[in-house]
Amino acid sequence: MLILSCNVGSTSLKYRLYRLGEWEEELAFGHFEGVGRDWGSSGHRAASGAQARREDPAPDYATAIGQMLDFLSTSGVLPAGVMPGCVAFKVVAALGYTGVQRLTEEVLGGMEALYALLPAHNPPYVAAIRQFRRVMPGVPLVGSFETGFFQDMPPEAYLYPLPAELSARGLRRCGAHGASHEYVSGWVAAREGRDDLRLVSCHLGGSSSMAAVRDGRGVDTTIGLSMQTGLPHNNRIGDIDPYITFYLHESLGYSLDTIKDIYARQSGLFGLSGGLSADMREIAAAAEGGNAQAATAIDAFCYQIKKHIGAFAAALGGLDAVAFTGGIGQRSALVRQKALEGLGFLGIHLDAAINADSPQDSLISAPDAAVRVYIVATNEEIVIARKARELLEEK
Repeated sequence: MLILSCNVGSTSLKYRLYRLGEWEEELAFGHFEGVGRDWGSSGHRAASGAQARREDPAPDYATAIGQMLDFLSTSGVLPAGVMPGCVAFKVVAALGYTGVQRLTEEVLGGMEALYALLPAHNPPYVAAIRQFRRVMPGVPLVGSFETGFFQDMPPEAYLYPLPAELSARGLRRCGAHGASHEYVSGWVAAREGRDDLRLVSCHLGGSSSMAAVRDGRGVDTTIGLSMQTGLPHNNRIGDIDPYITFYLHESLGYSLDTIKDIYARQSGLFGLSGGLSADMREIAAAAEGGNAQAATAIDAFCYQIKKHIGAFAAALGGLDAVAFTGGIGQRSALVRQKALEGLGFLGIHLDAAINADSPQDSLISAPDAAVRVYIVATNEEIVIARKARELLEEK
């Protein structure tokens, strides 16, 4: 089965085309940046070596989809007129839906119902999915919700201390980055040769989350109902005292729209660094050059990671492994070092030389460490492609 696996952003589209049968084969991949903007580019590459690149933006998703299909056809990946058997999407959350779903209008309506909670995620996804449907009529569209990996969390982990009637309306800790945490936990289990692992998975990037994983299932996580929770993100706030909102509004006179903008665009690493940058690479360079606020931003980020590793170790009853993934998790030796400093009492010890090299898909803990630490290059696209295939083959 040919499955097109897609990751949609507010102005971006990334894809990978797989053939899934007795073995898995990646046939092509590509990306669009600046969709609908005045600037942008796109690039495509087939397994055969065929490539294409444009230095102009696609005006909308429909145009981007058409250009993608043109490349897949002209490069010989897809015969003329042939469509993939399915398009699989990594979607975040929908009211009343989780796991793997055919993306019907009812499911899209559940995504629309969460626009207020997921303003940067759900609107572009719903718009793109509808354009895929128009450009590729008859092709099944399947969504793998990021909350699915955490749908079996125990009540003590997912419940908020709210009135029961609000919990019954879906106000709970839902999690995110489920496909990434699932890929990482499967990769580590295969590397360790066992499924009964107690693992902390650290997906660190522009959007960051951590998961406590037992026997391959997510049992706790840092993300709550919205993506404005947990660790500091690139420019989103993460966990704060909820009454700060009322203080800003009622005592300091900030409008709710201004507060929402502060939380969504001016906070996280960007806010901690004094507005220097939302990019950990730039913050780290500034810290190395003596910028004290940049150094504090890194320390604050890493402290939260360290604190949650300890909390999750308690929740899991011990630790067998810790894994780092995502743009920061895979590339920043400094963040991994600082996040794990002082955790020797848990059996966590890095091999400093190996960690400094940031080797992908590798063990970076000391040989005698009780807890094994890995860097894992995540692959969310293959996870959602597999799930889409399983759903379609159930019929």
